[in-house]
Amino acid sequence: MRGLMQESPLNVCQILDYAAKWHPEQTVVSRQVEGGILVTTYSELHKRARLCAMALQGLGVRQGTFVATLAWNTSRHMEAWYGIMGCGAICHTLNLRLSVKDLVYIANDAQDEVVLADATLVPLLGQVLAGCPSVKHVVLLTDRLNMPPTGGLPPGVGVHCYEELLGAAAAAGGGAALAGFRWTQVDEHDACGMCYTSGTTGNPKGVLYSHRSNYLHAMLLVQADSLPLAASSCCLAVVPMFHANVWGLVFAAPLVGARLVLPGPYLDGASIYGLMEGHGVTMSAGVPTVWLALLQHCEEQGLSFSSLKMVAIGGAAAPLSMIEAFEVKHGVEVRHLWGMTELSPLGTLGDPKPASLGGRTRPPGGFRQLPAASGSGSSSSGPGSDAAFRRAYLGSKLKQGRPHVLCDMRIVDDGGRELPHDGQSVGHLQVRGPATVARYFKAPQPATDAAGWFPTGDVASIDGWGNMAITDRSKDVIKSGGEWISSIEIENLAMGYPGVAEAAVVAVPDERWGERPLLVLVARPGVEPDAELREGVLGYLADRLAKFAVPDDVVFVPQIPHNATGKVSKLTLRDMFKHHKSGGGGGGGGGGGGPRSKL
Repeated sequence: MRGLMQESPLNVCQILDYAAKWHPEQTVVSRQVEGGILVTTYSELHKRARLCAMALQGLGVRQGTFVATLAWNTSRHMEAWYGIMGCGAICHTLNLRLSVKDLVYIANDAQDEVVLADATLVPLLGQVLAGCPSVKHVVLLTDRLNMPPTGGLPPGVGVHCYEELLGAAAAAGGGAALAGFRWTQVDEHDACGMCYTSGTTGNPKGVLYSHRSNYLHAMLLVQADSLPLAASSCCLAVVPMFHANVWGLVFAAPLVGARLVLPGPYLDGASIYGLMEGHGVTMSAGVPTVWLALLQHCEEQGLSFSSLKMVAIGGAAAPLSMIEAFEVKHGVEVRHLWGMTELSPLGTLGDPKPASLGGRTRPPGGFRQLPAASGSGSSSSGPGSDAAFRRAYLGSKLKQGRPHVLCDMRIVDDGGRELPHDGQSVGHLQVRGPATVARYFKAPQPATDAAGWFPTGDVASIDGWGNMAITDRSKDVIKSGGEWISSIEIENLAMGYPGVAEAAVVAVPDERWGERPLLVLVARPGVEPDAELREGVLGYLADRLAKFAVPDDVVFVPQIPHNATGKVSKLTLRDMFKHHKSGGGGGGGGGGGGPRSKL
């Protein structure tokens, strides 16, 4: 017998409908790419998103059309997301930090027909579109006053001013067209968005999100042990909208009527701090490199936070020093997260169970008032003391957290046998759930096994409390500032440079970025392994890789170690260079992916 409840397909645009109806005055603050702060409301953003949908339909966009965005986090970009999805099209975010080669591949694979881009990114867009014949229209997210020269865009591509398109849509039928506009009716399983991983073992792969998966993921984010968000919250979305579905924040904030702050391209410590203090930010989410810059700015200027209560950290492991700086010095709670583009992207929540900490919970004001070392009374460092609790709590925050209700999780051995959750057994991490990818875009085979388990490519342990900890990677991928960097791609390119006999790339520790790639080379006989060869190789790579993927340093060795099967022994190389200091160059930041992109 079926239930007798109303049927209403989940559509992400219903989220914005809700915010406009029940939280119309709540603000969305945006730092524009041209400079300056724009403050709008959910009511106005809802209106403009509908105008955007109407304008796109006027350009021929229909249900199932792929519409790309190449833009930073702004209110115009957010309007575009809802406008694209609201006319039944698929919003395909282009990661502006990728190489031109990868962007061309991605746009062609998706067969994007329209691109909405920031005006400041026209030079990059011109390089990409030179190899993308499917794109018919470019919409620049600005007004007429700030329209840039567009001579570098391919001939035959229509170029439009975003504000003029919205103005024309608003005037259509004397305003009657907007009054009569309705979102395109879609099935909740229809696609609404797509993000690509940045392939480390091949070409990038497309992850196609549905209205249902994004809606469910947004509901998950606002749970009490998730980020959490409420109408009284103010969320600063530092994680870029072009990375891993912006961690779902532009859906979660309007879902509960939370205030939202979008930083544009200004992600330096001073700019982020200014937005936090100027707009009463209570919660923010981003990768460790952003938080490092913020903490350094606060340290240098002697600053503290007046409103910030929580930061979510993902994309790379948060070091203990960073967790301590937020929790102990500033009294700001840290939520360590793990996820993947393929998971929409959140997979775990870093909120330890009280039972795992002897029944105690985080003090409301943080740990500023609790001691770290030994002493007398409550200051002792023995079991049950405040100091011991603080150590246990901060130690638990180093783990990636517990899986949520939408993400079943297990670890298996090489034979596929499930391993116990004892905190000691280490195995291949697998996940499944209603917000997990089933198949990559255009892939002939499912991405999962017959039971729906998706191999993450990570190696991990799970303790008795359900806390997952990444202990290694099954691929030799380098994680730098939230970006995954392919060692294989760098090696293959380096081997193509004259004078290089063999190349290998390993990760070396870096205080700012977490890890950076170190290029290890063997010179060809008769070739001098000198500074000229070093600079030549790095220049060669800089022309072919994303900036963050270019190694900071090159080391020449007589020979590269190999294992018994003839493969390069990365384990030996990592041990050889574990104390090597990186050059502190390119770095990462923002988003990115492995063959399966992490948060």
